[in-house]
Amino acid sequence: MQRLRLKFSRGEELKFLSHLDLMRLWERALRRAGLPLAYSEGFTPHPQIALAAPLAVGVTSQTELMDVFLSRWVPPHFFIAQVKEQLPRGIDLLEVWAVGLNVPSLQSQVRFVEYKVEVETEKGWQEIKSALQSLLSAREIPWHHFRDTGARYYDLRVLVDDLWLIDCYDSLCVLGMRLRCDAKGTGRPEQVTKALGFSQRPKSIHRTEMILS
Repeated sequence: MQRLRLKFSRGEELKFLSHLDLMRLWERALRRAGLPLAYSEGFTPHPQIALAAPLAVGVTSQTELMDVFLSRWVPPHFFIAQVKEQLPRGIDLLEVWAVGLNVPSLQSQVRFVEYKVEVETEKGWQEIKSALQSLLSAREIPWHHFRDTGARYYDLRVLVDDLWLIDCYDSLCVLGMRLRCDAKGTGRPEQVTKALGFSQRPKSIHRTEMILS
């Protein structure tokens, strides 16, 4: 048995793909590559693959992480060569390395994720920096959003680890965000921009980093 960790990017071409469809894409690519996949037990065995943190629909990324379990050892460079030929445009396999079988699950290791967020605004540089500082200085930000099961109320502030201004140009503001992503809560960039006072939804959201424990 072998456990390989993959780092891959997801571009504009596939940003509207759902999490379920993305997993199906990877299953098909790994099968077509002829790799010795390890399967789960039970009535409907499926390949043992797991993403670190599902990416929201409409979001691109340069740092997706996924674990793949194989029934026998395969050199990482061979894995890359075989799988790259089976991936569609919009998915780029960047790195592959071996991980111990007894290492905690990838999902349980995720602590924070970083984003680059572009949002249209008429706010000036200083006004934006002031809004960032005000949010970071707040002790609590009561928040809620609606789901099929009803309204969910929580403190948005505890989901924000850091915010910074990257650039402002042509009525476009570029923000950096480090948001919490663990079993206790997941920060969402579009909620943070709304809390900062931006009236428009983000023009683009790009995941740039994933921080593990």
